This record gives sequence, C-alpha cells and structure tokens, in this order.
Amino acid sequence: MSQLRVALPPLAELELHSEVSCAWLDRQGQVSLEERLTLSQLGQRPKQPSLLCFLHPADSLLASLDLPPLPASKIVAAVQCAAQALMLGDSALMHIGHSPRDASGRVQIAWVSRQHLQRLAAVLKQSGLSLSGLYPAPYSLPVSSDVVVCVRDGHLLKRESLQHAQVEPLLGDDVEQASFEPEATQRWTGPLPGWGLHGGLQQTGGEQRGWGRAAGCVAVAVAVWVIGLNLYAAREARQGQQLKAQMSQRVKQAFPELPVILNPLQQARQQLEQRQKGAVDDPAQNFNRLVLQAGTGMPFMAGSVERLTYRDGALQLALLSDARRGGNDKDLQSTLAQAGISVSADDEGWTLRPAGEATANENTTEDDSSGADDE
Repeated sequence: MSQLRVALPPLAELELHSEVSCAWLDRQGQVSLEERLTLSQLGQRPKQPSLLCFLHPADSLLASLDLPPLPASKIVAAVQCAAQALMLGDSALMHIGHSPRDASGRVQIAWVSRQHLQRLAAVLKQSGLSLSGLYPAPYSLPVSSDVVVCVRDGHLLKRESLQHAQVEPLLGDDVEQASFEPEATQRWTGPLPGWGLHGGLQQTGGEQRGWGRAAGCVAVAVAVWVIGLNLYAAREARQGQQLKAQMSQRVKQAFPELPVILNPLQQARQQLEQRQKGAVDDPAQNFNRLVLQAGTGMPFMAGSVERLTYRDGALQLALLSDARRGGNDKDLQSTLAQAGISVSADDEGWTLRPAGEATANENTTEDDSSGADDE
C-alpha cells in the first residue's frame, strides 16, 4: 500500500496555508513522487491516504534512558518521572512517547507540547486530512549497520536503529559526516518505529468528542428508560383489567342473584349487609331489578361506577370523576320508562327508582306546593 509522508514546519507556526514537503512512497517503499504543497492544497487532492507526519527538528525533543527490567505499567511511570528532569517546563503540559525497553535496557523517549498537538489537530481538520502517525524528524531516515546522518534546517538528524535516534544542533564539521544530501530521496524511506507521538493527538480529539459521546449515552439511557416505563405501564394496565375481571367473576359466583356486575366491591358489600340485616325479599328484589335494568339500559356505565347506594327504594349510581355520561338522556329515559323505571341525572351520576314511586313523589311535592299556595 502506498504511503504519504509529510515533513512538518515548526508546530507553533503551523497554519492551513503552511507549505510542507510531501513524498509518496510506492509498495516497495521507494519514493515515487516528491512535492512541496500547502496543507490546503494537499487536502483538495482526491483519495489521499492518511498522513505519516514527521516533526520539525526543533519540535523533535529526544532522549535515551537506561531502565531496569520492569513490567510494562511500571515502565510508563518510570518514563514519566525521568522525563520531568529533562524538561524545562511543566511535564503535565507535554505528551510523552517512548519506545519499548531493548535488550541493553535502553528506552528512547520523545515529548511534544500538548498545545502544539491541538494546533496540528485543528489544522488537519480544516484541511480535511487524517493522520495515521506522528514521529520525530530522524525517523524518516533509513536504518543501516552504521548511524545514518542527515542535515535539515540547522539540525543534525541521526538514525541509530529502528527505535533509537538523535537530534543535535548543527556544527560546521558535522556537514561532512552526513550520509547523503538533504534533498536526497533516501531521507524518506526509513522504516517506522514501533512507537510515536500520535497517541497524544488521538487523545486530543477524544477529549473534544467526549461530550458528544456522553450526550449520546444520556440520550440512549433516556430512550431505554421511556420505553421501559411504557412497557411497565402497559403491563400494569393489563394486570388491572385481569384483576377486575376476576373480582367480577368471584362476586357473580358468590351472589348469583345479582343480574349485572357494575362495581364488584360495592355490590358485594351491599349484599353482605343485606344478608346480615336479614333484609326482606321485596327490597332485595327491587334492588336487583333496578341493577338489572341499569346494566341493560345503560351499558356504557360498565367499569365507570364508583359507588352504588340503595335507599328508600331508589338506586343511586355515582360515577368515577373522569367518567362522562354517554348516550342521549331522552332516549335512555324513554327506554327505561318502558321497563317501568324512572331515571334522573344529577351531578354525581344517575338515580333509578320504580316509575310508580317516582310519580308518587312528584304528586306529594305538588300537594305540598298547593297547600303552601292556599295558605
């Protein structure tokens, strides 16, 4: 697979229109094309591979440490402690990368400013480019049995092995030690080490995306909670309907004389009270008749009755607060009148009584009114 390698300018000066040296390597690892382009121009080219970027020598801060045999987790802590003595500023502001410990106990470390990494991430995002690796400048050089040396921007770059390299200020005599000219294509063909500084760049992007992921998790959690709440409510509603049907069935079995079950609990309580008081047959028959006619002529009340009250031969049906009277009042009264039942509406619900008693009550009321007028 072809590679696109880029030599970056100093990160503190990096901009969208900064010019960079670019080299395209073929599948054999040889340079097939070399150009100088701005990052903006590079991003406009179609189907570009992810960048393998090499820091400017001024940003390539390298050192070598000798460490005793330690577990991998201990090596990270040891490198962090040792790097603090090598840095002029706060180590917390730096991202530190390191190589594995070799057979001689040597570990190569490098560090770069987190602020500069954020700048690099922002510029790459603007240009539409992606990054697959970030390495100090010497790691673009090839590896051989001898130390490979190259001069770049006033610095001497040395590649000692796959994992180890150095950057030193350029002195006059060092130019003669260079393995090849700075413009030679060999400077691009080095094998990549097993470590780099791109982890700090990925962490920077991860921090920026952290709130987005957190918001997504919260949204998923809320959706799951709402769905679960709806399922729970539906299950409770089904259980309530089943319980109500079971209660009606048990009341019907206990009191077979009840023609219709409108309010199981209330009707069962009234039947028990009548049995305990030894109620006479006529009131019981009148009650049953009124309940039967209410269930037949007013079927819309099933499940809507909150309380039944039987007093003085009249059956009062109090409806639930959220229930509404259904049907046409005149048609309902006419239907029940044919069965000999008088029905009247009030604020709480309906009152049913035999038609003869209703007429007698009306006549009594009229007589009382006439007597009052005569006086």
